[in-house]
Amino acid sequence: MALNKTSYPIHISKLKKTYRGKRGRQVEALRDLSLDIVPGEVFGFLGPNGAGKSTTIKILMGLIRPSGGEALLFGAPVNNSEARLRVGFLPENPAFYDFLTGREYLDFVGKSFGMTRDAIKSQGDRVLDLLDLTAAAGRPLRSYSKGMVQRLGIAQTLLHDPDLFILDEPMSGLDPIGRALVKEIILDLKARGKTVFFSTHVTADVERVCDRIGVIVNGIFREQRVVSELLREGIDGYFCRVRGLESAKMQSLKGSDCGDGVCEVFVPRDGFDTFSAELLGHGGAFDLIEPRRRDVEKYFLDLVARSEGES
Repeated sequence: MALNKTSYPIHISKLKKTYRGKRGRQVEALRDLSLDIVPGEVFGFLGPNGAGKSTTIKILMGLIRPSGGEALLFGAPVNNSEARLRVGFLPENPAFYDFLTGREYLDFVGKSFGMTRDAIKSQGDRVLDLLDLTAAAGRPLRSYSKGMVQRLGIAQTLLHDPDLFILDEPMSGLDPIGRALVKEIILDLKARGKTVFFSTHVTADVERVCDRIGVIVNGIFREQRVVSELLREGIDGYFCRVRGLESAKMQSLKGSDCGDGVCEVFVPRDGFDTFSAELLGHGGAFDLIEPRRRDVEKYFLDLVARSEGES
């Protein structure tokens, strides 16, 4: 059954935002953006710097007003207090009261969401441990590194256990361990039926965790794709490790690397059936067949290049 706009955690229709730039020039940050986020999905909002990702998120959080169009959270206007209680929000560059300790800041956030003292304590302990901040919980935030501030920002989105997470560049400032941790947290939220909408310009962040991605370039929403379908369609050939052929036959395989009775060769997708038949017909065998595919990064870069060429 098709969902209507009141059933989506995020519904955006023909959203526009125009700024007055230098010398009074009109700058179109968003142009007729329409997008629906399905309950329980992880959606990656991709785009180069300055594409309109943060502008969209600021409109969703009621921080700026659109110039036109509609944006709803759970079917309600974005400034609806009940709808916003169901959202965990991480801004692009989180800045907190740096005289507070990490635990004091979470207390402040919990009280803002109407949580009980006991709930703040138990949930605070949980998210501090989850983000590896327990040891630093009693230190003032001015002593935190950028990565620690980012992790605290993620911790405060989790504190009141919301239904929807809106995260603006959640991996920013994190080391590889921190990035892996955040990806695991997002996958856990997905498993629990939560909805996650996050912006990024780093494609490696989305392949593992996202159900769908959308690409925005120069304020125009260009395309949205199901990640699994994109990766499946992107297979352009297979890396194969084969054995059991005569040495002369192995050496004749174009582009092959052979030794000790084993050959490694790349086989284009449209030639794989023929190659397989010839290999098995000569008494050979496969040790390994590994698809080589166009990844999300290649798709993203190609789409951005085409979009900028059209503008």
